[in-house]
Amino acid sequence: MRAGIALGSNLGDRNAILTEAIGHLRDLHEEGEFLVSGLHETWPMNCPPGSPLFLNAVVELETSLEPLIFFRQLQSLEMASGRPEYRGINEPRTLDLDLLYCDGITLCLPELELPHPRITERSFVLVPLAEIRPDLQLPGWSYTCQDYLLRIGTK
Repeated sequence: MRAGIALGSNLGDRNAILTEAIGHLRDLHEEGEFLVSGLHETWPMNCPPGSPLFLNAVVELETSLEPLIFFRQLQSLEMASGRPEYRGINEPRTLDLDLLYCDGITLCLPELELPHPRITERSFVLVPLAEIRPDLQLPGWSYTCQDYLLRIGTK
């Protein structure tokens, strides 16, 4: 199954952290095309005052893992990068990995909702996602990724 992952970092050497995370995701990739956007610097959204700027990217890869198992692997990568298990909402972080989608699978679990419910509201996700998958249209979406990006702009 094709899975999309949003990556973000606003603590430490953001470039090195994201480059390393992309390498780990490449190791999880099983076959087919591994898609990775460029790195995009963005303003922190709904973060505490004085939070540093983020670097964001999106990766799409192939995995045979069930979504919840794959999600837990992403959480392990976050922890290995120094992200604390418990933190305040939207606090600065070394690495944030959000599972955006797994093919056309829809899930609504306490720990995981697919597709991610806020993709279409977040330019920091839509910009890199549209870079690699502009025509992507997920379950529940009325428009493509590129269309949503045009609707909200790149604020």
